[in-house]
Amino acid sequence: MGEKDIAEKTLEAYDDVFSDIINVLLFGGKEVVKENELTDATSLSHYKADDDKLHIQERDVAKFWKNGNIRICLYGLENQTDIDIDIPLRVISYDGASYRAQLLADKDGGKKKQRPRYPVVTLVLYFGEERWNRPKSLKECLDIPDELEPFVSDYKVNVFEIAWLDTDTVKKFKSDFRIVADYFVQVRQNKDYIPSSDTIHHVHEVLQLMSVLTKDRSFEEVQIPLQDEVGEITMYDVISNVRNEGIAAGRLEGLATGRLEGIAAGRLEGIAAGRLEGIAAGRTQGLLDGQMMIQSLMNKMFSEGRIDDLKRAASDTAYLKKLLSEQGLSPKS
Repeated sequence: MGEKDIAEKTLEAYDDVFSDIINVLLFGGKEVVKENELTDATSLSHYKADDDKLHIQERDVAKFWKNGNIRICLYGLENQTDIDIDIPLRVISYDGASYRAQLLADKDGGKKKQRPRYPVVTLVLYFGEERWNRPKSLKECLDIPDELEPFVSDYKVNVFEIAWLDTDTVKKFKSDFRIVADYFVQVRQNKDYIPSSDTIHHVHEVLQLMSVLTKDRSFEEVQIPLQDEVGEITMYDVISNVRNEGIAAGRLEGLATGRLEGIAAGRLEGIAAGRLEGIAAGRTQGLLDGQMMIQSLMNKMFSEGRIDDLKRAASDTAYLKKLLSEQGLSPKS
């Protein structure tokens, strides 16, 4: 089982959270299912596909509910962050496996023993912001000829759009699921979240689930003190820590980026300044060297009485270069 799958199931596997979800979504907040009436049920079942091989399928969370010795029921929860057009087929496969398990349980040492049958109820918890506009029943998934329609049995799926619950329904939750539901409702309505002061009882599990459902790892990575050290922890504390750590990380990243950009800019500026200074220095030195060559040429020409050559060189650059070359005064290449 992957880390993501485990994180999705851990919070809802607590009896107080599981019973709370059932009571609010199925019974309008009335405490019909008590947490001490729940026992864990196996979430694994097997089936043989067309390839004639045995396959395993797994529910997210499943529990038995027993009220005295009279009623027994199996509840299953399935989490969805995206719309699944085949969810009715998936739910039927889970529920069918649970009903088949009841048939197999009748066999006791080769003798068939009839036991009371119990219902199987599955809830699909959908956390997306878009409305669920896909099938919620078996018939909606099938392409049924008109002639067969009366003979095809339908199967309804209980899909609950958590982000679209009304405020009164959210307030009916008594467990940590109220915090989860409130978050998705607020974000869907306002594109923002104002954390509540409700105490979180299963802190690590809530943050794990929020991290998976929102795809925001800051929920899981935020540093939260141990509850036995600070007492009650609220979503306000969590969000404050997430924001503070984000600001701190942003400052560090900004400083690091600023330093790197500063160094790079400094290097570029230094190179540019160096080139300009080098060009200027080169030009200055070139002018000095040229003046010295001309002076040397003039002294030699005067000493040799070649005044006419100097006058010609003053207006003929090619002749000037020739005289410099004759006197061994040409600039080095």
